[in-house]
Amino acid sequence: MDAKRALKDIAAGRQAPVYLCFGPEKYKMREFIDVLTDSLMAPEDREFAVSKFDLSEMPLAAVLDDAETLPFMVPRKLVIAKNALFFTGAKESTKLEHDLDRLTGYLKAPAEHTVIVFTVDADKLDERKKIVKALKEMEATVPFLSLSPEETAGWVARQAAQLGFSFSGNAADNLILYTGGNLQALSAELEKISLFVGHGGEATPDTIDQLVARSTEQNVFMLIEDIVNVRLDRAFVILEELLKQREEPIKIASLIARQFRIMLQVKELAKQGYSQQQMASQIGLHPFAVKVAEGQARKYDMQRLSRIMGQLADLDLQMKSGKIDKVLGLELFLLGLAA
Repeated sequence: MDAKRALKDIAAGRQAPVYLCFGPEKYKMREFIDVLTDSLMAPEDREFAVSKFDLSEMPLAAVLDDAETLPFMVPRKLVIAKNALFFTGAKESTKLEHDLDRLTGYLKAPAEHTVIVFTVDADKLDERKKIVKALKEMEATVPFLSLSPEETAGWVARQAAQLGFSFSGNAADNLILYTGGNLQALSAELEKISLFVGHGGEATPDTIDQLVARSTEQNVFMLIEDIVNVRLDRAFVILEELLKQREEPIKIASLIARQFRIMLQVKELAKQGYSQQQMASQIGLHPFAVKVAEGQARKYDMQRLSRIMGQLADLDLQMKSGKIDKVLGLELFLLGLAA
C-alpha cells in the first residue's frame, strides 16, 4: 500500500493494526507516523500511549508483549519499533533472537487497542520471507522512497509558498543540490531562508550560496558541474575554498573520481534503458543527483570518461608517491578537463 492511500485510510479512521514502513525517505516516514499518532490520541495522552523500541537492542517479544498489554489511562496506544532489519535480507550485527512465528500469530489476531509501526531504513524488503508476505497480504507495508527530481522540485516550491517566499533563477535547483535532495535538510534550510528573505521575499542563487552550507562531497559535485559547463573561475574558487578548509587534495581527487564513475555508470545504465529512479536505486543515489550526473555525462562520450578515470588513477598514484605537488596536480587535471 502506498503512503497516500494509507494516509487517506487513517484520515477516515481506518487505521491498520500493523504498519511496516521502509525506504530511505525518513522525513516522509516521520510525517506519516506523526499523522498516525495525531489520529490515535490527544497530545496530552502521548506520555502514556506511545512506546518506542529499538530492535537492534530489544527482542521482538518485548514489542509484542507491550502491544498485547492493555493501555494505561488511555483508550488506545501506539508501539513504534525501529531497525526492524529482520524484514530485509540484511545480516543483523546483533545476537538478539526475534520470534517471527509469534509475530505471525499476532497478525492473525492483533490487539484491538494497539497499532504497531515497524520501521526499517532499507530500499527493499525480502519478499521471500513468510512474515513479509503476510504483511503484504494485509496491505501493511508502506514504502517511503526518494522523491523523483520533479517531485522534489515541486515539494520545495510548495514548502516555500507555505513559508511565504519564492525562488528566482536556478536558486531552488541549487538548494536541492546543496542538500543532496534530503527532505529533512531541505526543510531546515527552507525555514532559515524564509527568515532571511522575509514574507513575500525572493531567494536568489546568491542567497542560497550565502546561507546553505555544503559538504565536501557537494562542493566537489558543484566543482564538476562548473568544469563541465566551462565555468573555470567558479570551479577554482570552490577548489580554493576546499583547500582553505584543509581538505586533503587526495580526498578531493578521490571524490572527483567518484563523480566521474557515477557519470560512467549513469551513461551505461541509460543505454540499457533504465529510468532515473531505477538508476538511483542501482547506484544508491538520490534521483536528483542522478539527474544532474546524467546531464553532466552528456558532455562526454564513454571513451572520454574512461580516459578521465585513467588520468585520475595516474594522478592518485603520482600524488601518493610524491611525484607531483598535490595541489598543482589537481589544478593541472582540472585545466585538462576544461581544455
